[in-house]
Amino acid sequence: MAVAASAAPGALGTLQASRARLVAACCARLGPRWRLPGSWTCPRVDSTICARGWTPAAGGAAWQRGYSAEVKTEDELRVRYLEEENRGIVVLGINRAYAKNSLSKNLIKMLSKAVDALKSDKKVRTIIVRSEVPGIFCAGADLKERAKMSSSEVGPFVSKIRAMINEIANLPVPTIAAIDGLALGGGLELALACDIRVAASSAKMGLVETKLAIIPGGG
Repeated sequence: MAVAASAAPGALGTLQASRARLVAACCARLGPRWRLPGSWTCPRVDSTICARGWTPAAGGAAWQRGYSAEVKTEDELRVRYLEEENRGIVVLGINRAYAKNSLSKNLIKMLSKAVDALKSDKKVRTIIVRSEVPGIFCAGADLKERAKMSSSEVGPFVSKIRAMINEIANLPVPTIAAIDGLALGGGLELALACDIRVAASSAKMGLVETKLAIIPGGG
């Protein structure tokens, strides 16, 4: 990729080469037991992210991990600052397995708080948004939670999603979405807010709300 980019003429070649080096650097080994996303479902992706607690299944071909019915709300977003040669890279890991990583009020609040802290941190070089749940990046807004909202709560809820996604889009450092599995509705808009998207071959993306003649409202 870097060789091809270097061969392109002029400023475009320089830009493509720089982007290739950035992807290679940020998507190579992320620190102890961490690599680039995709291996759980996509053997064709060379690099992998192996979150703590993952173990190979019988036969060693697949990866698996057990999940409880729910996780503590404070654990729905895992913020990890990488060290050593990867210092300056921050990984935001969405961890709502029981709700397919859907965007709840609490998760939106946590993402906004994390992004607000990162945008003023001069030591941060790159931010990676990924899932801690295999096969799911983000399924969009939490519709079960939304169904319980009054009509007066829906507007502010959508506005908060939009504000959070815009905050990610406006971050002063490169952002990378590591997409493994489904990225639907607001989940796809979250990925689109990042500067670069790296997807496993198993990834499926879509703005499914358009089938209902609803305009995507997150980004």
